[in-house]
Amino acid sequence: MVGEVAVNARRLGPDDLSACLRLDRLALKGLWTKQQWESELSENNRLVMGIDTEDRSLIALASGWLVLDELQIMAVAVDPMHQRRGFGARVLQSIIDRASSLGAVSATLEVAATNAAGRAFYAHSGFCITGRRTGYYANGDDALLQSRSIGSGRDFRTDQTE
Repeated sequence: MVGEVAVNARRLGPDDLSACLRLDRLALKGLWTKQQWESELSENNRLVMGIDTEDRSLIALASGWLVLDELQIMAVAVDPMHQRRGFGARVLQSIIDRASSLGAVSATLEVAATNAAGRAFYAHSGFCITGRRTGYYANGDDALLQSRSIGSGRDFRTDQTE
């Protein structure tokens, strides 16, 4: 039985390791190791936000690194049973909002050039392609670098010179 979804996103921490590993397996095909998730959930410059059901089952997460005034988004994952219901957008916005409150003025990420759904999701979320890493992924696919301003920072879509 699927629990009701909580209204607010929350910051995840070390106690959420098992839930992150579970969601990683379901949505990201085991992209990260246990040790990588331990670092994500405990390092000072890392930020992981999640959305739970009322029974505290994690259904969406976004992970990022705060580097100076930039949020580098490392992963966004939504449980396949809850996809296409707005939870990816909600958790992405929550990490952007939290990073902005901590002083970030821009957000960056990379997405596989062949990932049409991911590219559309990020475009809808205000990200613009700013570069390409040819043959970046193990399967030979290119990575598209994407950026957007957050808070009161510059707008990557209109001002590339600042």
